[in-house]
Amino acid sequence: MPSPADRLRARVAAGPVTMPGVHDALSARLAALAGFDVVFVSGYAVSAARLAAPDIGYVTASDMSDATREACRAADRGTLVMTDADTGYGNALSAVRTARELHAAGAAGVFLEDQEWPKRCGHMAGKRVVPAGEWLAKLRAVRALRDEGVDLFLVARTDALAAEGIDEALRRARASLDAGADGVFVEAPRSRDDLAAVATATPGAVRVANMVPGGVTPVMGDAELAALGFGIVVAPLVGLSAATGAMRDAFAALARGEGPPPPPVGFGEMNALMGLDEHRALEARFPPDAPGASAAAP
Repeated sequence: MPSPADRLRARVAAGPVTMPGVHDALSARLAALAGFDVVFVSGYAVSAARLAAPDIGYVTASDMSDATREACRAADRGTLVMTDADTGYGNALSAVRTARELHAAGAAGVFLEDQEWPKRCGHMAGKRVVPAGEWLAKLRAVRALRDEGVDLFLVARTDALAAEGIDEALRRARASLDAGADGVFVEAPRSRDDLAAVATATPGAVRVANMVPGGVTPVMGDAELAALGFGIVVAPLVGLSAATGAMRDAFAALARGEGPPPPPVGFGEMNALMGLDEHRALEARFPPDAPGASAAAP
């Protein structure tokens, strides 16, 4: 049976992939029910949803492995889960430990970036990158885990464009592919020309584009990005932003004394989304012993 990583490689080879960002069990289930066969556990979304904190270095490897495990459990079994591994949370040894934990949690693949710690969201100011050799060592170390059965679809993310310019970003992108990455992600291109330059500099590569409305990169549709040569498109905040706005507005209405507003998802639909009927059926299979019944003999 193919590994989740091999299934993801086959899926990417079959055509463009769009991944919505998720951060917990419910968001992963909703994405799967919407028809997505690959989802992305976003570090920004996990930081916001779990900690109410910005994506500036608060999240840990344990936070990401917990969120990944929840997403894998709740999504359809056919849904593949990619996870943000940030910088690997240390040196090459730390990146190896992080990769092992995310693989054990069920991840099919990871993003591994070259920022200094504490890192920043890719569309924030103030980013700095480590020397290229330090990042490439992490990539090679994670790639080598395949020899022991820890197979992950490895996306090499560089933030060097903002920190050191596009020429250095493209140089790092090419070097990451030589180090064994499955895909390359030059974060925060500032224009369509930057996106085109990434494609030109990495012939034959699987390329990732990150669509963050209000961020640095111009937002484009999937077809336009595919035409530019990007095989994976990530929308990391689409679910979190929608949920945040809906909760803010509902809480504001309640605070004004208007009572609970009509919910976009009613009580019955919520129960269905939680799989209440299936859980009740499981409960019915194992009723408690009748009062006074003796315990079964050992």
